[in-house]
Amino acid sequence: MEQKELSVFPIGEKNEAYAQYFDGQSYLNMLSLEQVVIGNVTFEPGCRNHWHIHHSKSGGGQMLIVTAGRGYYQEWGKPARELFPGDMVHIPANVKHWHGAAPDSWFQHLAIEVSGEETSNEWCEAVSDEEYRKLK
Repeated sequence: MEQKELSVFPIGEKNEAYAQYFDGQSYLNMLSLEQVVIGNVTFEPGCRNHWHIHHSKSGGGQMLIVTAGRGYYQEWGKPARELFPGDMVHIPANVKHWHGAAPDSWFQHLAIEVSGEETSNEWCEAVSDEEYRKLK
């Protein structure tokens, strides 16, 4: 999949603000900052974010809607799940997880913030190259 073959949502600018929490190049285009926060996140092949947690006292979490490419989602202590366009991932608050592109594919998803009380994000360690290489 070429960059030009991604979904109808533009990839936006290089994701410099969060680059320290990604291995590889990602791009971010904030589609909505009103009512519901939605970001279009694009990952170059092999790019993935670090383990992270969306904390919330109540409510909160995140939803992913895959719009293009092939990627992965994994919760701590569970096997990785392969993702394709049309897949949706519901990420409960306070669950450690990561998501990103397959080694040979661009990947794009909409990241939707679920509103909650006293929300915050905690960035953790990188997904090890050894663990990532096990994914096909």
